[in-house]
Amino acid sequence: MLFNSLGFALFLPIVFVLYWALSKRSLTWQNALLLVSSYFFYACWDWRFLFLLIFSTGLDYYTGIKMFEAKNEKLKKFWFWLSITINLGFLGVFKYFNFFADSLATLLEGFGVQANFWSLQLILPVGISFYTFHGLSYVIDIYKDESIRSETS
Repeated sequence: MLFNSLGFALFLPIVFVLYWALSKRSLTWQNALLLVSSYFFYACWDWRFLFLLIFSTGLDYYTGIKMFEAKNEKLKKFWFWLSITINLGFLGVFKYFNFFADSLATLLEGFGVQANFWSLQLILPVGISFYTFHGLSYVIDIYKDESIRSETS
């Protein structure tokens, strides 16, 4: 679904009206509507990458809760670095793997070494950098806010 399509022209007002209708219930229902609507909107582009988006948001949400609940700094850092590593790993595989494999092959060929690296024939998921860095900022904010609160108390 593109922003300038008829589908989006119908989708946006429906979500908008539902969002304001839910304002009398609770913020939780509004957030759930926006989350499901966002997943639906993303799936309209290519449903095969929806799992990646759901996994990424679930990972950040879960590690954020675990960091907030952590009893000590070591456990908090574990959850922080787990989220950072997995998120940047996804970004590295989908966005940068072929670039670095091709660059290394070219470099080795410059030295006379024939390199035949395999490359991933993957479609780059739309917005992977945006939602990866958005998720990272969420996790970093939780990590830093906890550090600030524990220092001031």
